[in-house]
Amino acid sequence: MTFDDIQILQQRFLRGPNFWTYRSAVEAWLDIGELEKFPSNTIPGFVDRLIEWLPSLHQHHCSVGEVGGFVWRLRDGTWPAHIIEHVAIELQTLAGMQVSFGKARETSTSGVYKVVFRARQEEIGMESLVDARNLVMAAINNKPFDAKATVKKLKDMVDRLCLGPSTACIVDAATERRIPSIRLTTGNLVQLGYGSRQRRIWTAETDKTSAIAEHISSDKDLTKRLLTQCGVPVPKGRTVTTAEEAWSVAQDIGLPVVLKPIDANHGRGVSLDLKTQAEVHAAFDIALREEENNEVIVEQFIVGEEHRLLVVGDKVVAASRGETVQIVGDGVSTVEQLIDSQVNTDPRRGLEEEFPLEKIILSEQGNIVLEIQKQGFEVHSVPDKGKVIIVQRTGNMANDVTDDVHPQVADMAILAAKVVGLDIAGIDLVTPDVSRPLQEVHGAVVEVNAGPGLLMHLKPVLGKPRPVGQAIVDQLFEPSDSGRIPIVGVMGSHQTTELSKIIAWLFELSGKHTGLACADGLYLDQRRVVSKDARSFELGQRLLINRVLDAAVFESAGMQLMDEGLAYDRCLVGVVTGVPEPVGLEVHDIRTPEQMRSVMRNQVDVVLPEGVAVLNACDEVTVSFEELSDGDVFFYSHEDNNPVIAAAREKSQRVVFYRDHQIFFAHGAKEVSMLRTDAEPIQLLMQQGGISLSTLCAAVAVAQTLDISTDLIRAGLK
Repeated sequence: MTFDDIQILQQRFLRGPNFWTYRSAVEAWLDIGELEKFPSNTIPGFVDRLIEWLPSLHQHHCSVGEVGGFVWRLRDGTWPAHIIEHVAIELQTLAGMQVSFGKARETSTSGVYKVVFRARQEEIGMESLVDARNLVMAAINNKPFDAKATVKKLKDMVDRLCLGPSTACIVDAATERRIPSIRLTTGNLVQLGYGSRQRRIWTAETDKTSAIAEHISSDKDLTKRLLTQCGVPVPKGRTVTTAEEAWSVAQDIGLPVVLKPIDANHGRGVSLDLKTQAEVHAAFDIALREEENNEVIVEQFIVGEEHRLLVVGDKVVAASRGETVQIVGDGVSTVEQLIDSQVNTDPRRGLEEEFPLEKIILSEQGNIVLEIQKQGFEVHSVPDKGKVIIVQRTGNMANDVTDDVHPQVADMAILAAKVVGLDIAGIDLVTPDVSRPLQEVHGAVVEVNAGPGLLMHLKPVLGKPRPVGQAIVDQLFEPSDSGRIPIVGVMGSHQTTELSKIIAWLFELSGKHTGLACADGLYLDQRRVVSKDARSFELGQRLLINRVLDAAVFESAGMQLMDEGLAYDRCLVGVVTGVPEPVGLEVHDIRTPEQMRSVMRNQVDVVLPEGVAVLNACDEVTVSFEELSDGDVFFYSHEDNNPVIAAAREKSQRVVFYRDHQIFFAHGAKEVSMLRTDAEPIQLLMQQGGISLSTLCAAVAVAQTLDISTDLIRAGLK
C-alpha cells in the first residue's frame, strides 16, 4: 500500500520564548491523513528502513527517558508527526546544530498535529522540517532516499548561515552565564547583553578592541618597531619594495631569512629559511602577490617551532604549537597527488571556517611551491619511494601546549599585546622550547594579530580544548554582571497598555532612559517613534539593541506569544493582570480556559530567579501561577479583605492592597499608605484617564519591586 504525502498545513519560526520553550523553535501543523490509522509498527519494514538511513536515532531518549527510547516507541507503535519531530532534530544534529527539544501534540482536528522542535536558524529549521517529512514518507512507502546528501545540504546551509565557530564559542560561553545575545547581522556581529549594559563582539574582536591597535597590528613593520622599543625580542629585519633590495637586506642581517607580506595572515605569502638570491627573489614575488601596498618584510630566520599564544586582557588563556607538514614519496604519485592523498585527506583540513587547518591548494599558495622547489622538486615531480619532502612549516597550529608555557614567555606575550593596544591578541612566536624563556633559547615574537582565530584552541589535535570563549566573556563582563537592564513584561486581561505606560513613566522619573513597546506604539523616553502596535518581536528587539536604554517595558499578548514568541529572553518583573478568554486564539487551536492558562503562564515562566512575579490576587487562575515563578511573588488586590493577600502577609510576602480610599504596601505585619485614591489628581487619573483601581494597585506593586521610592511613586502617579 502506498500512502499520500503528509501535508504541512502551516509553519512558523518562533524567535523568542513561546508556548513551548524558552528558545527559538519551528512550529508546524501536519495533516497525516490516512496514516492516522497506521502507527509505525503496522507498516512493514518502515522502522528498519528509517534506522538504516539514520542509525543515530538510537541515541534519542524520547519519553522513555533513556537511550534507545525512541526506537522502542517506533517498534511499539507511534505516529508520523512524532517521528518527523525526531527526524528533523536528528537531521539538524548531523548537520552540526546542537538541538534536542521537540514535541508533537494532537489538535482538535483528527489527523492534524502540532509539531515543534528546536531550531537555532530559521532557514535550517524550515528546511529540516521538509526534509524530515520527505524522508519519513520515503521510508513509509519503501522508496529510495539519499539521507547523506540531505545532511550534506543542511551542513552547507549551517556553514553559510550560522555563526562561525569563534563567535559561536563566545556566545555559548555568554549563554552559560545567562547573558542574553542578539545577532545583529547575517554575519558574526553579535550583541551580548541588552541596552546600555550590552557589549558587542565580531569573531574575536570586541567593542574594546581599538581601531588604532588593529591598524598597528596589521602593519608588521610598525609592530616590530614598537615591540623592540619596549624590550620584546623580535627578529631583525626591514621593509623593502624590490627583489634586489630584499637580497641586499638579507645579506646585511645574515642568511637564512624570512620574507612575508607586511600585512600577512594565516601564513599566506610567508617563505622561510631562504638561503640563496634566487630563493629570496622568488619569495619576494610570492609575498608581493598577498600585499596591496607593494611592501615586503625581510627578517632574520629564527630557529624553532611556531607557536600561537592567545592573550585575553592580562592573561595568556591558551597556547598552540604548530607542526611541519610533510609527504612521503611512493615512487608513483606526483608531489601534488601526494599532497591530496596524504595531507588534504586529513579530517582536520577543510575550506570552511569550522576546520582548524586549511586544505593545501598549490595554485593559491606560492610559498609552498617554493618550499618544495628548495628541496629540488616541482609539483609534478615523482619523488622516490620513502623520500620525505617538507610541504609547509607555518599555519598548522594543531597541538595544545598551554600548560607548558613558561611564565616569562607568557609575560612577554602579554606585554606584546599591551604594546600594540589589543584587548584580545594572537601572539605568534618562534622558539625551540616554549617552556624556557625566549632570551635563553633565542626565540622571538614574530607577529601580533588582532581578531585571532579560536578554533585551534577549541579543537586541538593533541592536548585538551581551552575555554577561550569563557575567557573573552569574563573579560567583557564582571562576575556579577549579566549584561541585563531591568525589563518588565506585562500580560493579562485588564488594562495592560495603561499599566505598561505608567510603569515606563515611573522608570523615567527614577532617572532611567526607558523604552516601551505596547499596543499604542514604540516609545523611547516617552517619545513615540512607531505609532502602530509594537507588541512584536522585531519592534521589541529595537529597544534591546538601543545602547542608550537603561530599562524597558514590554506589553505582550497571547497572539504575539503564539505567533513569534517574546522579544526578550527573561525579565526582572513579570506582571499578569488576569487570564482572558481565548478569543482570537482559535487559529492556534487554543480554545479552553486550561489552554489559555498555559499561554499566560509564560509571563511568569520567564521571570529571572532574582526577579519578581507580580500577580493579581483577585483572579483565581492568576494566583495559581505563584508556584511557577523562579523568583519572588508579589500579590496585589483592589479588593478589601482579599484572602490571598491575607495569606501572603502571613507568609511575610510583599503585597499591595486597597482599603479605606488608600493603596497600602505591606511586608508581613508592617504596612505603609502609598496613595490616597480620593486625592484630586488620582481622581482625575481614574475618572478622566480611565485608569482602574486595580491598575493603580498593580503599578504601585511593580514600582515597589523595582525599589522606586515611595515619594517618587506618589509624585509620579499624581
